[in-house]
Amino acid sequence: MKPVFSAEEMKQIDAEAHAKVGIEFLIEKAGFAAARTAISMMGGTYGRKAVVFAGKGNNGQDGIVAAKFLRRRGVKVDIIDVSQAPSTFPACDLVIDAAFGTGFHGRFHAPQAEKSSKVLAVDLPSGLDANTGIASGHVLKADKTITFASYKPGLVLQDGLLLTGDIIVDPIGMEEISTETWQPTMHLMEDADVATLVPDRPRDGHKWNAPLYVLAGSQQMLGAASFVTEGAYRAGAGMVRLAIPGLAAAFIGNLEAVRREIPMRYFADKVLDDLSRSKAVVMGPGLGVNAEQDHQIRRLIGEIPIPVVVDADAIAALGNLEEAQRILGSRRSPAVITPHDGEYARLAGSRPGADRIAAAVNLAKTIRAVVLLKGPTTIVADPHGKVLISTSGCQNLATAGTGDVLAGVIGAFIARGIAPFFAAALAAYVHGKASRLGLKDAMTASDLPLLVAKLLDELTAKPAG
Repeated sequence: MKPVFSAEEMKQIDAEAHAKVGIEFLIEKAGFAAARTAISMMGGTYGRKAVVFAGKGNNGQDGIVAAKFLRRRGVKVDIIDVSQAPSTFPACDLVIDAAFGTGFHGRFHAPQAEKSSKVLAVDLPSGLDANTGIASGHVLKADKTITFASYKPGLVLQDGLLLTGDIIVDPIGMEEISTETWQPTMHLMEDADVATLVPDRPRDGHKWNAPLYVLAGSQQMLGAASFVTEGAYRAGAGMVRLAIPGLAAAFIGNLEAVRREIPMRYFADKVLDDLSRSKAVVMGPGLGVNAEQDHQIRRLIGEIPIPVVVDADAIAALGNLEEAQRILGSRRSPAVITPHDGEYARLAGSRPGADRIAAAVNLAKTIRAVVLLKGPTTIVADPHGKVLISTSGCQNLATAGTGDVLAGVIGAFIARGIAPFFAAALAAYVHGKASRLGLKDAMTASDLPLLVAKLLDELTAKPAG
């Protein structure tokens, strides 16, 4: 996991760093790191030309120091002050955007860059909000961003996903200071986390090591139940018991799932009596919405004594924020709730807003549950304010049923013994990255579980010998 610090946290870390090692030392290190990256992007120094776009603050000083190092290496460098910005940068091999850093507020209109010019952003693209990732005015799209000390949320949220290019994190000597001063509450998920956090199946293991109960589907939405079940099995569940209200056990779907017959109405008692040996429950996908069923779902969410994943129609059944707070707050074991923006709005009364991290954290604290807020960047927050971030997804997930697969993967990871907060974040990361292995613009939800399995196999493989 890579630490992520907000603009406010970075301001305090910077202040301590300045006091300990001096601002000149840090600017020199940052400028050298930017110059080294610039040379790599230009493919050398001979005959190369760069333009440094510099502001008045420390970010601008980083750019000016980078210009000094580049000139020493023979690069022709022009420095353009923000206050004298032209409408278009002069022709060059590289524009170094060092106008504004994490403290930027307001609107900014950067000059246009020639199509042939590459762009290197220093710390973050100027005009991008460091906390929300929202761009104001015209922000230069970077080919690479070199950021210092750690990731900032804005680099991986909203417009930041499209404007930062490849991100390089250079500690510039601040790693010890930042870890001493702040224990980060936010982290960005990466491949190594899968190998670290997903446990191996025990050599003497059996199907009851990771049993999962799934309450999903209906006569009109049989596919949802199959997607959850298949996602769970492909993520390592050893046994999945599947209950579809009112549907006979003879239903043919996923062949491995053990069918549990429950009535169309008043099924809560039957489900509660049927949870023996299960280690987690996934409920909601494809159940449909009606008043009596919603009552049964609300009762189950409140009374199920093991971890529960509340997805899709089960989120709708919670109703409003006050009801969700009452039901989830009474639970003795953890719950994970997985809203997209529309479900979040119906539950919380308004959409997440500009600061998606704050939105997820506030909801998690209010309802005392793990919240997985879906989106191009998935935010997972726990009731204590900790956050895990996944940027692994892609447009392949924009097809019906992929969210059902995600619910199954979360459930399987919990059943395998992963704490629900980490299980949700790992599932989001694996689910998103697996989607990138699918056919472009033609992947379906039924393709996804096997892609999840293949990716898990790859990321958890042990070195030979």
